[in-house]
Amino acid sequence: MASLISLSIPCYNEEENVDELYRRICETVDKIIQYQFEFVFIDNASEDQTVQKLIFLASTDRRVKIIVNTRNFGHIRSPYWGIMQTSGDATIALASDLQDPPELIPQFISQWELGWKVVLAVKPRSKTNFFVHKLRRLYYQILDGIANIDLVKDATGFGLYDKKVLDQVRKISDPYPYLRGLICELGFPIKTIPFLQPRRERGISKNNFYTLYDIAMLGIVSHSLVPIRLASICGIVIGFMSLLVAIFYTIMKLLNWYSFPVGMAPIVIGIFLLFSLLFIFIGILGEYIGSIHSYVKNRPIVVERERINFEE
Repeated sequence: MASLISLSIPCYNEEENVDELYRRICETVDKIIQYQFEFVFIDNASEDQTVQKLIFLASTDRRVKIIVNTRNFGHIRSPYWGIMQTSGDATIALASDLQDPPELIPQFISQWELGWKVVLAVKPRSKTNFFVHKLRRLYYQILDGIANIDLVKDATGFGLYDKKVLDQVRKISDPYPYLRGLICELGFPIKTIPFLQPRRERGISKNNFYTLYDIAMLGIVSHSLVPIRLASICGIVIGFMSLLVAIFYTIMKLLNWYSFPVGMAPIVIGIFLLFSLLFIFIGILGEYIGSIHSYVKNRPIVVERERINFEE
C-alpha cells in the first residue's frame, strides 16, 4: 500500500478561500500518484459558511476530513491539535488563507524522500505588509540570539514533518506550544525552501497585535531564560547605581549643607524609573508564570464538536 501523506489545514472564517484552496491542493497532489493523501481541515468554530463548504467537499471527496471545534480555541491550540490528529507517514501543515502556496508540496515531498525529517518553507521576502514583515524578521533575529537552540529564521510553520518528528511532539504533550521552536529543539535535520509569500487576496487576516504579541512572547519564554535573568541583572545594577547616587548626595549635602539643594527632580525621576522597570520585570515574570500555569491546569487543548470522514 502506498504511503499516506496528511495535510493539516486550520480554518477560521475562510469561506472565500476554502474552495480555491481545495482546488489548488487537488491539482497539485493528483499529479503525485505514488502516495495517498488526506486533507484534515480543523475549523475553529467559524462564524461564516466555512464549515458548510467543507462539509460539501467532504461529501464528494473522502480524502477531506473535518474537525469542528466547539468554540474558538485560539491561533495556537487549534492548528496544533489539527497536526496532532493526522495519521500520515508525513504531515504537511499549511494555512487556509492561500498565503502558503500548495504548489510547494512536491518540493516538500522530494526533500522528504531524500531523508530530511523536517522541510520548512521560509519567506525571506514577502508581498505582505512591509513594516510587519521587517518587524517579524527583527524579532526572529533577537529570538535566535537569546534562545538556547538554533531557530529557523523566517519560518511560519508551513512545511512537512515526518511522523517520527510528530511522534516525539506528541510525547511532550505541550498544551500551548511554540511549535516552530519545539521542532528545532528536537534536533532533527531541517531542510529549508525559500519562497515569496503572496499577499492575502480575499478575507480578513486573523493576525492582530495581540496574536502577534502572543506568539512572540510564547517563543521567548519557551526557549530562553535570558529575559528573566536580564531583569535580575538590571535590578542589581540599578540598585548598585542607586546606592552610589545616594552616597554621592549624602556626601555633597554634608559638605555643603546650606548651599547644596537636593531638589525634587532627582527624586521624581528616580521613582518613575524604578516603578517603570518594576512593572516591566513583573510582566516578564508573569509571562513565565503564565506558561507554567498553562501546563498545570491540565485542560484539553481543544474540545471537538464533530468529526467528519474519520474512521471509527
